[in-house]
Amino acid sequence: MDPITRALSRINRTDFLPVETRESASVDAPLSIGYQQTNSQPSTVKAMLKLLAVHPGHRVLDVGAGSGWSSALLGSLVGDQGEVIGVERIPELVSMARTANAQQNEPWVHIRQATDGELGAPRDAPFDRILVSAIAEALPEQLVEQLGEGGIMVIPVAGDMLRVRRGRRGLKITRHGHFRFVPLRED
Repeated sequence: MDPITRALSRINRTDFLPVETRESASVDAPLSIGYQQTNSQPSTVKAMLKLLAVHPGHRVLDVGAGSGWSSALLGSLVGDQGEVIGVERIPELVSMARTANAQQNEPWVHIRQATDGELGAPRDAPFDRILVSAIAEALPEQLVEQLGEGGIMVIPVAGDMLRVRRGRRGLKITRHGHFRFVPLRED
């Protein structure tokens, strides 16, 4: 079994959903987690994780952590030699994500309240990988700056899923299909 499939089978989506949505956890669809936010469709999450190419020991930033499911999946992929920082703007979702992640036995996964006026976690940069689970209108330079050399960011921009790789000669950006997400707030 590949590491992503193993993570998806080990980290139970149900644990990251509100009680009223849990019976739909096995449905391959985005599910409401309240506050006009969703827990992303499992097939979309799997596609994003494949593009992200996370390895054990990586430092990963999870922007728009929501209920914390993606952060826990990333935690499973980086293992105890890695680190995941999930940032979320909505305080109630931060609390929900922290509670759910506490049950996963992954102390290397940290869920934080996003700082007003700041996108990502610039004081903790650089990151090996950045996953963004909200759609941006344009590629956010603030996040590109937090990507280390050789790092990869997966982000939906203007409807297209982008894979951004930072190399010595600049950025290499590839497109990987059309996806819908809640909007990324950059303020």
